[in-house]
Amino acid sequence: MKQYLAIDIGASSGRHIVGRLVGGKLETEEVYRFPNGNVQQGGHLVWDAERLFCEVKKGIAAAIAKCGKIDSLSIDTWAVDYVLMQGDKEIFPCYAYRDGRTERAVKEVHAVLPFEKLYERTGIQFQPFNTVYQLYADKLAGRLEKADGFLMLPEYLLYKLTGVKACEYTNATSTGLVNAKTHSFDAEIISALGLPARLFEKQIVQPGAEVGPLKEEIAAEVGGNMTAVLCATHDTASAVLAAPVASDFNSPYISSGTWSLLGIEQETAHTDPDSMRENISNEGGPRFTFRWQKNIIGLWMLQSARKELGLDFAEAEALARKNACGARVDCNDEIFLAPESMCAAVRERAGRLSDGQLLYCIYASLADCYRGALGAMEEKLGRKFQTLNVIGGGSKDRFLNELTAKAAGVRVVAGPAEATAIGNLMVQMIAGGELKDISEGREIVKNTFTLRSFE
Repeated sequence: MKQYLAIDIGASSGRHIVGRLVGGKLETEEVYRFPNGNVQQGGHLVWDAERLFCEVKKGIAAAIAKCGKIDSLSIDTWAVDYVLMQGDKEIFPCYAYRDGRTERAVKEVHAVLPFEKLYERTGIQFQPFNTVYQLYADKLAGRLEKADGFLMLPEYLLYKLTGVKACEYTNATSTGLVNAKTHSFDAEIISALGLPARLFEKQIVQPGAEVGPLKEEIAAEVGGNMTAVLCATHDTASAVLAAPVASDFNSPYISSGTWSLLGIEQETAHTDPDSMRENISNEGGPRFTFRWQKNIIGLWMLQSARKELGLDFAEAEALARKNACGARVDCNDEIFLAPESMCAAVRERAGRLSDGQLLYCIYASLADCYRGALGAMEEKLGRKFQTLNVIGGGSKDRFLNELTAKAAGVRVVAGPAEATAIGNLMVQMIAGGELKDISEGREIVKNTFTLRSFE
């Protein structure tokens, strides 16, 4: 029986999950978990990439010690962040997307290439932390002078394990530098912005491509060797692969976690002015498909408010249920991206609220954002959706699911919670010859996991 290791690293924690096919069902086992988060360095928010690599190795060792031989592994993380490289050496720090260093870069990029032009070519929504702005900020700071490449964070960690540098399609599209028609880095954008062409020479490859075996010294350290494979290394892309939806480009989803990504798979990108005005993104999926989706700040707001108020998940939900109010905020307001106090930021926009009203406001505002994004997609596609699949950790939030179903007028189907790791495993199983394709994998998800429905 083959065994696969999914290393799924989020902004607040990472987990190592071993998966195997048993009797037509997917069996998963969490073998290691570790905390994650931004750290302050020199007045900036950065990722401790070296610590992340140490945690990755510890988890691999734990997987081998507990489960024996592992056939393959893959790593997914959030998008947009990267490590600059000079040959085999890193150019640190690895900046975090919540850092505010791109403020000047955004203005200068748009002075050269108006956002309308960028969107027409890439289909990627505006976010101040998109890789295109981060790289331009690096240019302004002189950090690109010695760089001869860059690796998105999961590919960087895979490089540290194998010595092989790779560039995976779903994550590459998140840079805002990949042309939506050619599926390659856009030479016109790169040239216009004066970014070194040498940074973009690596060929973009599809999920399922083999990276290679672990380096000998790494294999000795963790207690065994295995093949590294590229999953859909952008965590949202992996999560959507595990969504129990029909592969007919007609089934909307929310990948619900620190961010809420609401969208629908499409065969081609929508780079029209209406999609741009709605700030809907076209992020790459396997086989050059697209996830036409809206980024909403998501559970980050609830997580931050709960932490400030000293409440666990159940306490916060119970308090919110008892304090319904009419206050609402725009969850995509930049004030909520990285405030010193989330509670203060919400009150600045919504007015004086009790703690319970503040929590209800966040819940209801998220549901309203979901309704608005879904409505815009319905209008554009000329159809009415009946069902919305919620996947990821946020699928366990019953109150948010209830409010979303009511606000959007749809049936919410919730689960699986560990969708990202499952999607990671699915790609490895396809590469390993145990699954035929994504559709077969989704059928196994339906047969394996208990899904809950909210009307």
